[in-house]
Amino acid sequence: MFGTGFRRGLLTNLLNPKVGAFYVAMLPQFIPADAPHAAMGLLLAGVHVGEGLLWSAVLVGFAALMSGALRTPAVKRLLDRVTGIVIVAFGIRLAMDS
Repeated sequence: MFGTGFRRGLLTNLLNPKVGAFYVAMLPQFIPADAPHAAMGLLLAGVHVGEGLLWSAVLVGFAALMSGALRTPAVKRLLDRVTGIVIVAFGIRLAMDS
């Protein structure tokens, strides 16, 4: 189960050109001029991956703890309403923006 999800996520990121564009656009500005570019780029990419894994683990853990409460009809209704209000508000703001 874990291997399948990991493989799917890895392939999705490797085949997504936006991921490459992000690294090409963002990482160079954080590499010191006197540092080896390839090694420092890999180090920064590794830090980004590590932070992403940690954040995802926290989200999965929190969702697992809250899964019972999040599946109740009242909470589902509330989340649907809040999401709908946010989307309508963005639409109104977009329509009113000149």
